[in-house]
Amino acid sequence: MSETTQESSSNENAEADAISEEDRKFFQDYLKETEQRLAAKEEIRAGNVNVIRPPDSHFSKLDSSLKRNTTFVKKLKTFSGTQLDMFLKDMVNLNLTKYVSEVATALVDAKLKMTDVAPAIKACSVLHQTYAEFSTHFFENWQKILSFKVGDKITNPSKLRIDLRFYAELINAGIFTHKQGLPLLGSVLTVLINMDKEEHNNASIILSFCRHCGEDYAGLVPKRIRELSEKLNIALPKSKLLTPDKQQNVKSLLRDYYNSLCKHLFKEHKELQAFEKQNRKILQTRGELSSERKEKLEALQLSYERLLSSVQSFSDTLDEPMPELPVDNEVKTETEESLKMISEGEENSIMEDMWGDEETRRFYEVLTDLSVFLPGSYAKEPPKQEKADAAITEEVLDEDLTFEELEEVEKPAEEVEAEVEEPQVSNISNKILLDAFLSHLPNCVNREMIDNAAVDFLMNLNTKHNKRKLIKALFGVSRIRLDLLPFYSRLAAILQPVMPEVGNELCLMLKHDFKYHVHKKDQINIESKIKVVRYIGELVKFKLYSKIEALYCLKVLLHDFTHHHIEMACNLLETCGRFLFCSADSHQRTKVYLEQMMRKKAVTALDSRYVTIIENAYYFVNPPESTGNVARKDRPPVHEFIRKLLYQELSKTNTDKVLKWMRKLDWEDEALASYAIKCLTAAHNVKYLNIRCVGSLLAGLVAHYEAVGPLVVDGVLEDIRLCMEINLPKYNQRRIAMVKYLGELYNYRMVESADIFRTLYLLITFGVSTEHAAAPSPLDPPEHLFRIRLVCTLLETCGQYFSGGSSKKRLDYFLVFFQHYYCFKRADPVWSQSSDNPFPVGIDYMFRDTLAMLRPKMRLFESLKEAQVAVEELRATLYPNLCSSSELAATAEHQEEPEGGPGDMSSIPELPEDELATDKPAEHLHFEEDLSEAQSEEEDWTNEANERDERDERDERDERLQGTQDNDNTQGEQSLSEGCCPNGAGGGVLMDTSELVAALPAAPKRLHCPEDDDFLSALDKMVSDNIQDRMRDAVKPQQVDISVPLHVKSTKKTYEQLQEGPSDSSTMDFVLMLRKGNKQQYKNLAVPVSSELAMNLRNREQEQKEEKERVKRLTLNITERQEEEDYQEAINQGTRPVTVNLNRERRQKYNHPKGAPDADLIFGPKKIR
Repeated sequence: MSETTQESSSNENAEADAISEEDRKFFQDYLKETEQRLAAKEEIRAGNVNVIRPPDSHFSKLDSSLKRNTTFVKKLKTFSGTQLDMFLKDMVNLNLTKYVSEVATALVDAKLKMTDVAPAIKACSVLHQTYAEFSTHFFENWQKILSFKVGDKITNPSKLRIDLRFYAELINAGIFTHKQGLPLLGSVLTVLINMDKEEHNNASIILSFCRHCGEDYAGLVPKRIRELSEKLNIALPKSKLLTPDKQQNVKSLLRDYYNSLCKHLFKEHKELQAFEKQNRKILQTRGELSSERKEKLEALQLSYERLLSSVQSFSDTLDEPMPELPVDNEVKTETEESLKMISEGEENSIMEDMWGDEETRRFYEVLTDLSVFLPGSYAKEPPKQEKADAAITEEVLDEDLTFEELEEVEKPAEEVEAEVEEPQVSNISNKILLDAFLSHLPNCVNREMIDNAAVDFLMNLNTKHNKRKLIKALFGVSRIRLDLLPFYSRLAAILQPVMPEVGNELCLMLKHDFKYHVHKKDQINIESKIKVVRYIGELVKFKLYSKIEALYCLKVLLHDFTHHHIEMACNLLETCGRFLFCSADSHQRTKVYLEQMMRKKAVTALDSRYVTIIENAYYFVNPPESTGNVARKDRPPVHEFIRKLLYQELSKTNTDKVLKWMRKLDWEDEALASYAIKCLTAAHNVKYLNIRCVGSLLAGLVAHYEAVGPLVVDGVLEDIRLCMEINLPKYNQRRIAMVKYLGELYNYRMVESADIFRTLYLLITFGVSTEHAAAPSPLDPPEHLFRIRLVCTLLETCGQYFSGGSSKKRLDYFLVFFQHYYCFKRADPVWSQSSDNPFPVGIDYMFRDTLAMLRPKMRLFESLKEAQVAVEELRATLYPNLCSSSELAATAEHQEEPEGGPGDMSSIPELPEDELATDKPAEHLHFEEDLSEAQSEEEDWTNEANERDERDERDERDERLQGTQDNDNTQGEQSLSEGCCPNGAGGGVLMDTSELVAALPAAPKRLHCPEDDDFLSALDKMVSDNIQDRMRDAVKPQQVDISVPLHVKSTKKTYEQLQEGPSDSSTMDFVLMLRKGNKQQYKNLAVPVSSELAMNLRNREQEQKEEKERVKRLTLNITERQEEEDYQEAINQGTRPVTVNLNRERRQKYNHPKGAPDADLIFGPKKIR
């Protein structure tokens, strides 16, 4: 029995010893403060309960003036604790008998602070002990303030928080009796708690009451004080205001509120996790979050953090356990996988990530072994660390830094160390060698030199005095020679096995220097500070400086993350941060400190330079995942050139320039051509806005190389089909880009409308299950709505061009099936009408906007049943035989062999390209109006168009008949918009006349417009101007022959020579002009007459002679004709009668209006001669 007692007492003593002196002191201070507080309250309560008021004669001696009493009441409305002495002095000198009610009202309405409550209690106690009616009036005013119901809204929570404590302290002080005051207090607490069990807006009011009054009314003790009391086995003083039963009732009321607060916390936590899960899904599918979702996430996080803080405060105040929040499995799995990857990953990859390359790893890990240079009997014991420098443990890292801890620093080691007398050096050469060694040490800037220096010091300078000199030299490296720090650290690491005091003393000095600089907090000597932290980082990588102590240095710098501390922390991370992050034992703590640093950067207004160095340090330690895992492909230069042209340079402004460069490629080279086609097909590598430019580039390229177009189109269609079969979310951006590219190819007339409709039907039918009860298809799950987005993207790109002819009819048919697919998706049970998982509103808006753009007047289906009815009506219209004859349906089912069941709409029947005779090509759709306007009114054009239409109708009928018999080629599928029977029974056209007219192309019509007249007038003017310009140009004869040389020209034949004729008629003489140097030489050349040169010359001379004769005859004829015309004109003038003007003399004389002078009066009358 005695042994058991001894063991229990020893355990208690051990527990008591385990409590630190700080906790013991804290507990003693709390006990002393609590005893003093309870004693003061008890004294005030005794004075107010056993009150002895002054007689009435006492008040007659006091000042009863109206002015001073009114002034005192006004001052009470602005009561504060610092004015307590002044108020007490006025109370002693004033007679407030007639103003007690006003004083009570002023105290209740006063806007107090928490620090003013205790002085206000003293003032109320004086008034209560002086005036008997004060407590009655005071309580009436409190009833008006604190009387509210459950549904009432609290207008001023901060004042209510202080009023509640003030009123509780008044009851505790004995101003109000328990019978009078406790019911109102209990009513207020009950209403505050019962009205706020859902929103918990009153949590701050109730928490304030628990902290300040919980000890008196509920017997509350903080959790830490209770634990210390149990460990030290010391009883705590308790308030005697209420009995334990009543305290337990109040505590149970507060505990109920705490439980409701915990439920609210669970609910908020669940909503936050669900919202974060949705955000992760959106980030995976779309790559970004909208601003609304970001703002909502911030609001949810802020509300959750505020609620979590309230729960933690209540848990500590009420001494209740903190609820355990469930961790999301996905987040937990990601965290475990990341930790597992760090802890259990491949060692080679971790080492490679830690050091960067093999050379760096060898520098820090492969060290020279100096033990081979020592005798075999040498055995050096490692020196013991001084007790003054306690090692930093993980527990110290986990604790919060305090101001006192940061103050406990010493001066740098070089200042602390006492001067040590230098021993007498017997050999003067030893001192010379040491000085030479230390002066040569800054020149050791590579691994070989520093290794040789370590061996040299060991062999020649290994004395105690020289070691101290070496330590001082290593520590005193210049602050501008940061390049020496890795080599000095390597020197200390090499000497560590044989001289451990060198490395230990160096680390100790750096530690003291670091603490000294942190404690100084000056904004000078930044280079010295950076040198210290980088030195520490290098020693950490050589494993001389503890990782835990390096992390502690980082923690100290982050505690006051301003100015120079920012640069010190970033330099420490840049030096050894990657080493700490990749080490298994320090990875998690380094990651936590990195996140803490980034949070401080986000919430602090820092200079742009600090922001840059913080981000550089963070991404140096923890680079993005994509940079380290993606290996760059080695491509030929010409391939890189093609990728740069298409994926980087191509834009709206330089499409023609890129087209010229692409045309210059060697398209005869099959390998190069295939790679260029591959790049032209991969439009998902281009920016989304530049996809149109790729289509324009391809259209221009096809004009020169026709084989490129079909290959690119085949690649695009194959990529769309392949992504539908794979159906992975990571390809969603690629699928959007390729569908957009297909639409642009149609816009640039690279594909037919049949390809577009075939892709559209494929998107809503491939792998689609049309029954909710059936098993979901892996290619198109119920929650998968991406195909709706693809269809809308394709229709938005090229759907506006399906506005006429058969394409318009086919688009109308498709929109019916598309609405059916959309309604089927929306009616799926996976989308609930409540807020848990609603149908995405973005998809709904996109669907409606697309249909409104294509068919503004179309009425959309409101339900799945309505869409199904419309589809059945469309089938009945297009396939009446399929609906009426079950045998034909069975035959068609046997021949087609669809993938799904008979009710499964596996695919929409379509016609192959060769059967779409009535479908207009893309260029007809684009330029139909321009062609119709430019048509001439000539009848042969109209007749030609009519003949073409008749020929198209005959071809269409032949193709239909052929298509009904050839099931292998068509696979029993034909286009809905053609209105053909799929089983080929009868082979007739099932469309009525109006639909057939709408489907068949009409002949071009002449539409008159004023622009035509303007164009024709401008054309006539341009032609006439051109003719006039050509007529004014002088016609110059072409000079074909070479000019004849002068010496040949001058040699004229005489008359006798001409009469003699040529001596030799079988040859013809030519002169051959040669150039020798700068001189021309001429030689006679006899050419046979039968040669081609001579015959051509003779023929040309003959033609020139004939032309001259013809011109001569024309000239002579013109002269004779002109003479004859002149003769005829002369004869006609002779026979023409002579006309005489008889009215000449009777013409009136002209009179000048200004009164011109009469010439007859001046010169006399005119004489008629």
